[in-house]
Amino acid sequence: MFAKTSEVKVMRDPVHGYVHVQDQLIWDLINSRWVQRLRRIRQLGGAYVVYHCAEHTRFSHSLGVYEIARRMCYEVPDIDHALNEKEKMTVMAAALLHDSGHGPYSHAFESISHTSHESVTCRVIEHDPEIRAILENGYHGMAKNVADVIRHKSANPLLSQMISSQLDADRMDYLLRDAYFTGTTYGTFDLERILRTLRVENDQLMIKASGVYAVENYIMARYHMYWQVYYHPTARAYEAILRALFQRLKDSGMLEEEYVLPQFKALREGKKLSLEEYFRLDENACNYGFEMLEQCNDPILRDLSSRLLDRRLFKFTDYSPREVRRLSKVLKEKGYDPKYYLMKDEVGQRPYVPYNGEAGSIFVLMEDGSIRELSNASNIVYSLIHGPDRDEKKIFIPAL
Repeated sequence: MFAKTSEVKVMRDPVHGYVHVQDQLIWDLINSRWVQRLRRIRQLGGAYVVYHCAEHTRFSHSLGVYEIARRMCYEVPDIDHALNEKEKMTVMAAALLHDSGHGPYSHAFESISHTSHESVTCRVIEHDPEIRAILENGYHGMAKNVADVIRHKSANPLLSQMISSQLDADRMDYLLRDAYFTGTTYGTFDLERILRTLRVENDQLMIKASGVYAVENYIMARYHMYWQVYYHPTARAYEAILRALFQRLKDSGMLEEEYVLPQFKALREGKKLSLEEYFRLDENACNYGFEMLEQCNDPILRDLSSRLLDRRLFKFTDYSPREVRRLSKVLKEKGYDPKYYLMKDEVGQRPYVPYNGEAGSIFVLMEDGSIRELSNASNIVYSLIHGPDRDEKKIFIPAL
């Protein structure tokens, strides 16, 4: 039904060994401008200022998610039998395109633009002429079906579970990939064992009882990666300066327009970016935009831009209302406006939270044929979800 490439295309990958492509539709998507744009967006945002090798991109991650989804479709017997060829192609395309709407600096940009990358991804899939044409050439209505997988509105809920759930191709790739490129071991787990023990019952993706230990390891890997990498306070300090810079950009009234990148102007005015404006807003463009702002007449924008470019980051301390009041006074005495030089930040994460939302719970197929939610089949996971919540509140300020 779907055209094949003249030969199986393979791309070397440090996580998966090879990424395999034998469908012309997937190959065309990989070579589309929106997917190639992801080469210009780092996977981990500000984490590269902490882990100097964390320069990997959303492009390599997207290929990795596709490869895991492809393996699920053809190497996991239950999934292979549960999906027809249309559904397999749909979920593989969704895996490849799931981050196509990502802005620069990972999730930090979402708080700046007040736009989720998922919503932009669906706009790209359904409205970009090139992407839509490639998908509709596969079969009529494919663009909407792929977007529906991202929206968790797929006619077959198994497709969304494979891409975005608490045990999915997206998380499995980014944990392994981010661990590799940060040089840490926190994110490693037994991917092969998880794939071998995946099962499907009543359109629900689940794990065989013998795979529970591998899933426990996966959950702990996710927990440690969040606190050791994703929530690293130095990386958060970088993102705090980003937020401060764009807030100042919105507040500055007399700024010379020639020093403001066109995409920055739209963000400054609170306008919704067109797809073309969004396409042009990658990290290369942002770095050039910061270089331009280093020459503007606003001393705060000049300083914040140079801090980002030269890694002169804010320091951090634990949050308390009393400390906020004290530091605000000190900053004012030193000539800093606390609105831009005192940034509060709060993060929290639990490795696994069973609930009935879109991401669902992880279910375990027991040896007697019964089905249990993971925390009822694992003492370790039970202890994690019933333990105390962990969160951190920080204050970010310049070195005084």
